[in-house]
Amino acid sequence: MTSRIGLSSYAFFWQLSAKVSQPLSLHDVLERTAELGVDLFQVCDYAPLEAMADTELRAVRDTADRLGISLELGTKGIRPDHLRRFLHIAGILGSPLLRTMVHAPGHSPTTEEAVAIFKDVLPEFEDAGVKIAVETYEQVPTARILDMIRGVDSPYLGICSDPANTVAALEMPREVIDAVAPYVLNMHIKDFAFSRKDGWVGFTYSGAPLGEGLLDYAYMVEKIRPHERNINQIVEHWLPWQDTEADTIRLENQWTRHSIKFLRSK
Repeated sequence: MTSRIGLSSYAFFWQLSAKVSQPLSLHDVLERTAELGVDLFQVCDYAPLEAMADTELRAVRDTADRLGISLELGTKGIRPDHLRRFLHIAGILGSPLLRTMVHAPGHSPTTEEAVAIFKDVLPEFEDAGVKIAVETYEQVPTARILDMIRGVDSPYLGICSDPANTVAALEMPREVIDAVAPYVLNMHIKDFAFSRKDGWVGFTYSGAPLGEGLLDYAYMVEKIRPHERNINQIVEHWLPWQDTEADTIRLENQWTRHSIKFLRSK
């Protein structure tokens, strides 16, 4: 068993956005992923995906297959119809995993409601061989997410770990890692740091090149054991927009190459 290194659409966040003059398509980022020697890509929170026709989704799958890239899928929210829509998309893309978050605009279920939803839809996910990984993030306390996971008690429902997110809720990364480790199905890998704002008036909490910020990667890997448990590590960034589009794209690509090199060295 092993842990595969993958890239997320968040590794191409600005290059996929409307803020650049020539945004990349999914096909473009799959080509870029292959050029970097990476064979796993997580299409995560990519807004156009949900509206794509099956023929368009199959075209994405065809590009990935041609390049030798496996696909994973990510969305936000747990409304039953939404989860079923993404189960359908996962089937076309060949994704064995759906990462999601508990809340979505207009829907903030209680723990009990979330447990009921997961129990309702999980048999369909199990039949399709697709697992759901709920991401740790600041809008829902990690303890509540774990209550949902334990309340369902299925190997097809677990955690997508991202200790960077929970800092915004004053949850310490090591404590989050310790709590979620037994339930992790997928890992989002991004580093983070605080920096003083101009005039020393407050701080900015933002991204950092992997290994240069506050993420204790060695501790996280020791606790989660991705290589032993076959848990994929997906590269993301929190890169602020730079002075120019060219600088932003250059740095985004630089951070991606750096992250891949860092993970391959471990």
